[in-house]
Amino acid sequence: MTVFVVSLFLPYTINFNVPSPARRPSPPRRVSTLDRKASNEGSAPTLSLFDIQHGLGSVGPTPPRTPAAADAEDFFSLVKPASLESIKATERESASIARSDPHSPAWGKGDVFRQPRSRAGPPPPPSVLKHMRIIDKLDRWKADARDALDVQPRDRSHDRIFAGADWTVVPAEQGNGGLRNAVNAASAAGSLQDKIWVGTIGMPTDALPESQQREIEETLEADHESLSVWCKDSDLDGHYNHYSKQILWPVFHYQIPDNPKSKAYEDHSWVYYVKVNRAFADKVVKNYKRGDTIWVHDYHLLLVPAMIRQKLPDARIGFFLHVAFPSSEVFRCLAVRNELLEGLLGSNLVGFQTDEYCRHFLQTCSRLLCVEATPEGVQLEDRFVDILDLAIGIDPVSLRLTRAEPSVAEWVRVMQERYQGQRLIVARDKLDHVRGVRQKILAYELFLNKYPEWRGKTVLIQVATSTTEQAELDATVSDIVTRVNSTNATLAHQPLVFLKQDISFAQYIALLTVADALMITSLREGMNLTSHEFVFCQDGKHAARKHGSLILSEFTGSSDVFEGSQLAVNPWNAKQCAEAIKIALEMGAEERERRWGKLYDVVTHRTAGYWCSTYLKRLREAYERQLSRDRISIPRLSTNALADKYRMAERRLFFLDYEGTLAVWGSPSSIILTSPQRVLDALNDILLEERNVVYVMSARKPEELDRLFSRVPNLGLIAENGCFLKEFGTEEWTPVADPEKMGAWKEGVLGILNYYHERTEGSWVEERHCSLIFHHASAVDQQQAARQAGECANHINGACEGQRVRALPIEKAVLVEPMDWDKATAATALYERMRRKAEANEAGAAGMPDFLLVAGDDRQDETIFRWANRLGEEKAIRDVMTVSVGSRNTQAMATLTQGVTGVLSVLQKLAAVSASSALPLRR
Repeated sequence: MTVFVVSLFLPYTINFNVPSPARRPSPPRRVSTLDRKASNEGSAPTLSLFDIQHGLGSVGPTPPRTPAAADAEDFFSLVKPASLESIKATERESASIARSDPHSPAWGKGDVFRQPRSRAGPPPPPSVLKHMRIIDKLDRWKADARDALDVQPRDRSHDRIFAGADWTVVPAEQGNGGLRNAVNAASAAGSLQDKIWVGTIGMPTDALPESQQREIEETLEADHESLSVWCKDSDLDGHYNHYSKQILWPVFHYQIPDNPKSKAYEDHSWVYYVKVNRAFADKVVKNYKRGDTIWVHDYHLLLVPAMIRQKLPDARIGFFLHVAFPSSEVFRCLAVRNELLEGLLGSNLVGFQTDEYCRHFLQTCSRLLCVEATPEGVQLEDRFVDILDLAIGIDPVSLRLTRAEPSVAEWVRVMQERYQGQRLIVARDKLDHVRGVRQKILAYELFLNKYPEWRGKTVLIQVATSTTEQAELDATVSDIVTRVNSTNATLAHQPLVFLKQDISFAQYIALLTVADALMITSLREGMNLTSHEFVFCQDGKHAARKHGSLILSEFTGSSDVFEGSQLAVNPWNAKQCAEAIKIALEMGAEERERRWGKLYDVVTHRTAGYWCSTYLKRLREAYERQLSRDRISIPRLSTNALADKYRMAERRLFFLDYEGTLAVWGSPSSIILTSPQRVLDALNDILLEERNVVYVMSARKPEELDRLFSRVPNLGLIAENGCFLKEFGTEEWTPVADPEKMGAWKEGVLGILNYYHERTEGSWVEERHCSLIFHHASAVDQQQAARQAGECANHINGACEGQRVRALPIEKAVLVEPMDWDKATAATALYERMRRKAEANEAGAAGMPDFLLVAGDDRQDETIFRWANRLGEEKAIRDVMTVSVGSRNTQAMATLTQGVTGVLSVLQKLAAVSASSALPLRR
């Protein structure tokens, strides 16, 4: 069946065959001394290393004879955009791999392809936050936006030439290159047979008539396995440039927006974020067929899984977040935090790059949504959502082919000649507050000042693609670069080459190949695939230099993957980063090879193709597992079939939950504890049959259960969810949990519960022997109480993990109990006692049961359901039946939707069978 790969941008875009817009004449090029001298001597002018317009033909790039600081800018300059377009397009068409981190320009602002300009208006000013005369100000803002568009007739007339113009489909510069490589690698390996991309074409489309849009859409679907999503320019601009980039991107990378405009962006652009997500969901739903897989990607589309789930309840939906997921303290700063989490939880499987991001997500769900979060996933009311940490990788096969291209080999040769005798540290980052470019250059400055013996011997080449939103950071970094070069440069040496533009892919691969070290100082990053590509390029097959050191920020997901073989640094610690540079340059060949070998093993084993195929496999497994628990898939209990098995059994064992199964939920604070007479009658009738052994399970204290069932002799009891046992036919309670251990953690947890109790009016704390409960059903402010309960559970789970204690959000309460004992451990202990007595042939001991019935109604009964199901699968007991009371997803074999009444009716029918049974009792 088809796999829908849903990403904001398709791997393809459209290039129109129209004249390029008129450009202002460029200022005269500054002629260096070397160029002037070469011209006077009659020789060919010096070619720039990155001036691709001359090509790599017979003339070829030749390095300057002296690496003087005066011509460093010319040496690393890119060609003009008009010439760059054809070169880049040709390179992308011939390349077998996409850039893992493309550093593409903002949506609607690319200059590589001939495409229409965006017709989106400007964002609202910060003044919209002022509440006085807000409507008038919004109206004025809209009018100003219309005027701003109307005064651009030249732009509109230029856009008209795209209507009806010839066009071609080309590889896009926008989008997730790592995802593209992974899907292509899995397709080539045969693990992804049938796929179709879903996304936008990565350019403004308001200027295109509907007929032209349909033509493009049909071509993409027929020839490129792509479904295009069409959104208005204003919608996509508000979604991508404003909400995704100005709100979500900073928060996910621990950069909480605190400027006045951020609030304006959030209020204004959330509507557009929802609209674009809805357009994606509608496109998938329209083309979905039963059995298809839907795989949604990244923070741009967080709402899509839940939107699809609303219309396709049984669909197989996966989501993978490629960026970091912040801690709950940071994520809760988002105004629409619950909506975003609920959108993600529409998936069957949510994937993250590292285990740390998984923990953050689980804690955030527990804290903000008050749901039960386990290491395996999130338990919702009607289903379970699995969680997976699986780091993406690179595609070594395609990268190996790219490295063998003649253009890469030529750039490697030129760079080796250019920097002969120099130690190269290379880096390529976006110039924003997340990538840590400023911290890196400051650390390099400290390195040169602290170790002057390396001056004149080391060069840091920093490729930094600029962003329009970071003008202040751009100016700050430029000042630092100027200071470093003015202090440490000589006539023959420039210590820092700072390129404020991107380079071609061939040049990028060549830089990684000839480098002595790669330095990455991201302040927070999901997975830095540049580090993976560097490791792969350092095998020494295409250059004399090999086994370069990797200096990597500990705040990247790649740092967890490499498991200590890199030189891990804290980018905020300039001294540590400077020391890492020194270690990298002075490290011996044997140590470099040892570290590189371990890094290389990780890169070549955890590849992009492995990531893609493994995720889809885990998604299928999670979906099938969840489907087997779904209430629709679980049959209703057949009372007649159960009675037949009961009649044939010679020994029967019952485990019955009390609250919600045998009796409706009562107030745990009730002074008078009694059971309905019908419950007592049903239990007494079952126990009249000597073949039957019955246990009632409850979260109540032992003394409470004694009062409840004082009129049911010989009944076995399990109190406080398995911490106390009263064996069938006895009057003594056996504590399973150690009272001293219980007291050790209860004192500290009680203080935490009282802290939240004091801040939640109407709540109260119940103390039991082995558990504590924070009740908030009677709280005055239910919304605030639910928030406090989530924080309480998160607080306890974080503080008491080492004490084997967990806090579980239950109905209008938080239950704190030990992790080592539950209903399943109690049932196991009782079953083993029966086995030992039967094997020892003790007086009064009967044979082992050949019929087992377990009934329960809530999440705490799932453990004993699993235990009983396993006994049935192993044939340890011939007939096993697990029954879930109510309508929810469960691991039980059958459901009983009539509630307490249905359970009591089943017990009465079985008791009637016992009364008419004539089978002898075998002891």
